[in-house]
Amino acid sequence: MAICTVQGAAIDSDHQLIKRASLTQVQNFGTNPSGIKMFIYVPQKLQAKPPVVLVLHACAWTANAFFGTTKYGQLADQHGYVLIYGQTPTDGACWDVSSKQTLTHDGGSDSTGLANMVRYALQKYNGDASKVYVTGESSGAMMTQVMAAVYPDMFAAASEFSGEPAGCFYTNNVRGWNSQCAGGQLHKTPAEWASQVHAMYPGYSGQYPRMQIYHGDVDTTLNIASFNESIKEWSGVFGYSGTATQTQNNNPGNKLTRYTYGERLQGIWGHGIGHVVPTNETEALRWFGITVSTDGH
Repeated sequence: MAICTVQGAAIDSDHQLIKRASLTQVQNFGTNPSGIKMFIYVPQKLQAKPPVVLVLHACAWTANAFFGTTKYGQLADQHGYVLIYGQTPTDGACWDVSSKQTLTHDGGSDSTGLANMVRYALQKYNGDASKVYVTGESSGAMMTQVMAAVYPDMFAAASEFSGEPAGCFYTNNVRGWNSQCAGGQLHKTPAEWASQVHAMYPGYSGQYPRMQIYHGDVDTTLNIASFNESIKEWSGVFGYSGTATQTQNNNPGNKLTRYTYGERLQGIWGHGIGHVVPTNETEALRWFGITVSTDGH
């Protein structure tokens, strides 16, 4: 199996140390219809049955660049999970969140390749299949919602930063741009959104991943209506009312408000924040359950 290694560095704020980490490219990880790329980071101290975290970059990014600007590598050193960074087929491309293939369970395109990355990691590193998580920014956030909808039996939880509801970007073209969705002009009821999600995995009747959704209130790339439509979609899936049962200001940080809609759904609204809401790695790991929260979340 051919590999390619690249270097990145991160500062451990807890211990004031500079830790160096590397991503390794995996060439042969299973069926890969669209030719996406898999990069993996495995810490030296791995849990006996490690969790697996899939991280997805935005348009115009690469796995290496996103790895270098996020803290998931150094946190893997602390917590012993396997880390996958997916990458689109060509540098700078967006994820396919728009084709029928990617929006269908084992239907092809990017979602099938990403699922096979996870399957590879679980088998290779004796991973805990009940502790698989997905997160991403922008296009990667859209893909995060897609993976949660198309492979609900694979992921326990998801945390996305400035994305769109699963299926909102449908155009029936690979890597198509849906201006109606991006512009906040596509509105559906929770039941309509839920029906669309269920159609992505026909016959599936199990639980869907816990979902955490971030969006900024001055986002001009993906309209702020995206937040409400995403909340409606997953409220429909989980059977929630869509009305927050708890509101916490400046949580999980300054200029952020956390809305809890039920045990399995949170929305985090960024005040004065555009595109994108910056990735909050420590909060994502709390949401996943990899680390223990000190405030009940």
